[in-house]
Amino acid sequence: MQNLASTSTGRSMHAVRPARAHVWLDGTGDWAWPGSRGSEAAVAELLPPAWVPAFPRRTQATGDASVAGARRSQRALQWRYGTSLLLAALAAVCVGLALDGRADFERLMGVRVAASRSATALSLARSIAASPQPLPTVALVSRDAAGSSIDSSSYASQALRGEGSFLVYLPPGYARTTTRYPVIYLLHGNGESDGSFVQIGVQSTLDRLIARHAIPPAIAVMIQGGPGTNNWRNHGERSYESYVLEVQRLVDRMLPTIPDRAGRAIAGYSMGGYGAMHLALTHPQTFATVESWLGFFDGLAGRLRADRRTISRLGLRAFVYGAASDHIAASAENAPFAAALRAAGADAHSAIYPGEHSFETLEAHLESMLAFAGRDLSAQF
Repeated sequence: MQNLASTSTGRSMHAVRPARAHVWLDGTGDWAWPGSRGSEAAVAELLPPAWVPAFPRRTQATGDASVAGARRSQRALQWRYGTSLLLAALAAVCVGLALDGRADFERLMGVRVAASRSATALSLARSIAASPQPLPTVALVSRDAAGSSIDSSSYASQALRGEGSFLVYLPPGYARTTTRYPVIYLLHGNGESDGSFVQIGVQSTLDRLIARHAIPPAIAVMIQGGPGTNNWRNHGERSYESYVLEVQRLVDRMLPTIPDRAGRAIAGYSMGGYGAMHLALTHPQTFATVESWLGFFDGLAGRLRADRRTISRLGLRAFVYGAASDHIAASAENAPFAAALRAAGADAHSAIYPGEHSFETLEAHLESMLAFAGRDLSAQF
């Protein structure tokens, strides 16, 4: 057992690295679900759910080099776009200061100064959606035998004050149809990349599900986050919550999506599981389905209480799962959090599976999770 990190409270975080598993670390801090441990409410639900079959392991993956190469090929155009955006913002600030009034500044920028973090996230996302600047493009990274592709895109992100980027799964037949597609947004864990979803088999898994009509053809957007345990929240100068919403609004303009809450799901693993749940609860009008894979729920109880009326009115589908031997994210927290979601009006499910906080555990249940999200998106239309 190797001590990989410690929190500011002195609590050590450990992980066992098995011979064939990649283990990552999230600095989740000293936290616990507010429910009493050992109570009936904290007992894990039956595992696995009856609808979860056994799946073959992944047989192929895409290397990071091709992704990096595709992004480098876009940077000349993206630099030009970013420079124009910066100059326009500086010019607006100068004029706003000259007019000596926030109202005039807001009128020039077309964005009202937000009164809360949630409003700030939406404001930043809407400003990029309304921008007259050219939209970023997507560049082909790879195409498989089934006809689906992985594409890459990067752009000058207002939320990050730097480059934002993401990978996109485009389903077989995408280029030959005028169909509008539901979208699954995916958030990675601490220290990982958007390419990790390709590594665990998102492309081949979606290919199989679509081919056997288990889910409708869908787009998957794998967002590249930043370093450190930002938990996909607005933190300092980099606003990761706003960034996810910014990407979502860009994707709705760039690609033939179903631009509606009912056509969007968000999921993530580990730190990304927390981020997905935080975004779904903080912006319940944006996502209809949410999943947390090996995630945690620190501080989300208050957000859930505040959203009860909205969740009850709009509905929310959720699945959360943990691993029995997870030494990083406490698996016992999944069932009580699912119960709290149900009490708020959501259709929520949970499970604890064998395994550790590893890519192997994610691979073993990836098809089940994508099927859950895809079936729900299919039922909306």
